[in-house]
Amino acid sequence: MTGERGPVTVDDAAAFTARFSGGAVGVFEATRFALGRRNANRLEINGSRGSVAFDFERMNQLEYFDGDDPQQTQGFRTIQVTDAVHPYTDHWWPVGHGLGYGDLFVHQVADVLTALDAPEGARPDFGEALDVQRVLDAVERSAEDSSRYTSVTR
Repeated sequence: MTGERGPVTVDDAAAFTARFSGGAVGVFEATRFALGRRNANRLEINGSRGSVAFDFERMNQLEYFDGDDPQQTQGFRTIQVTDAVHPYTDHWWPVGHGLGYGDLFVHQVADVLTALDAPEGARPDFGEALDVQRVLDAVERSAEDSSRYTSVTR
């Protein structure tokens, strides 16, 4: 590395908030600057009765919090998704052996082929992909004109 810097042509960090039609609020953040994160791709859903989180760096685990648990035992628990009751494990290694990054592509291809053959068609479909692109376009437009609110409707 020379230490020289050139023009930045990608978004190294982005964040936006969203309000869904049912009233829920979402916070979306993406960054390449989070030191110590290699490939977190973290998804977290927090609701009035519990929370669930997935982190790609620990892809064989889910974090789960149940707000209905007794107060003296409340806390996040880790669910190992390599037990025999979980999808895909019957196609791979013995129970408890984690799936790896490359294994995911095998499942992705199998899921696509299965979905293409299903009577209801593949999901997500191109219409849903268009919806995602509309949201991203609205975020960009909002950032460009410094507006506080940009609406996206289907």
